[in-house]
Amino acid sequence: MTLHNKYDKETLQKKLDSETFKRITLSFYRYVNIADTDMFRAELYRQFDELGVLGRVYVAHEGINAQVSIPEHNFDQFKAILQNDDKLRDVPLKIAVEDNGKSFIKLIVRIREKVVADGLDDNSFDVTNVGNHLDAEQFNKALEDPNTIVIDMRNHYETEVGHFEGALLPEADTFRDALTMGLDMVEDKKDSKILLYCTGGIRCEKASAWFKHHGFSDVNQLYGGIIQYAREVKQKGLKPKFIGKNFVFDNRMGERITDDIISSCHQCGNPCDTHVNCANDDCHLLFIQCDDCKIKFDGCCSKNCQEIFHLPLEEQKRLRKGKIKSDSLSVYKSRLRPDLRQIKSDSSQLSINR
Repeated sequence: MTLHNKYDKETLQKKLDSETFKRITLSFYRYVNIADTDMFRAELYRQFDELGVLGRVYVAHEGINAQVSIPEHNFDQFKAILQNDDKLRDVPLKIAVEDNGKSFIKLIVRIREKVVADGLDDNSFDVTNVGNHLDAEQFNKALEDPNTIVIDMRNHYETEVGHFEGALLPEADTFRDALTMGLDMVEDKKDSKILLYCTGGIRCEKASAWFKHHGFSDVNQLYGGIIQYAREVKQKGLKPKFIGKNFVFDNRMGERITDDIISSCHQCGNPCDTHVNCANDDCHLLFIQCDDCKIKFDGCCSKNCQEIFHLPLEEQKRLRKGKIKSDSLSVYKSRLRPDLRQIKSDSSQLSINR
């Protein structure tokens, strides 16, 4: 059996679009020792593939991290697979609150050094000494205490479109950055009550242990992350204290928690929280773009990328190999991906000049 996808993107998309059944999108993770990652990965891929599971699964010696989409009619069999594995039995499943069934187009199961890239030496601190897990109701109550400090452990592009009221928002590009910046923001508040949250909870497992290692005594984390919070708030009729959209790492790009739009288009500055990838295949920068700018820039993040996007395909291929010159363009491969902060700066200047 082939243990990887063998179809091109167009074929996969057509196959997904032709489906007549519903899918369930969910995520799960667990820190657990997996000695033989090759065997574990092969068996998991075989079982998931037979059920038509799509998504992204990372396997490491330290555990598993998965975001997947399952045909609704195979959901019980999927849960049985997890229950029959000692390493995955009773693993909490965080089911998406918004699901169009198009989250993923293929199944990827990869072996990695870590299930989340954190840059930490796990031997330097007790990774099992995690913070207190709070459900949605407990988290909301903790937020009401004016002495509580809440820290968003996600990247800047995630926090930009949605976050908890009053949260500290590190301008982090990576989880490792968020760990360092988060600690720096509260280094003199070690006796305060700390609340941590992330998308699905996995980053906070490491973050809470890291904070406790650095002397913080009252560390708490949102159990199941924003995904589980959104579901509990809806089920229990609670008022959400998370405003805006929860960024997710699949084709949906986000789950709306409230109707608030707290971010702006990176090109014109108008209210918008729709993330897209630049249409220039050599860029694919993740940024926020409104419908008007999508038309104006052909889905690209900048005029440079728009020019590249309209080059003949053969010239684009030559460009990927290094350097290309045209009448209006001279671009090097190292400069194909623009700085998002520069795009934002240009947008701000445009708004000022209006």
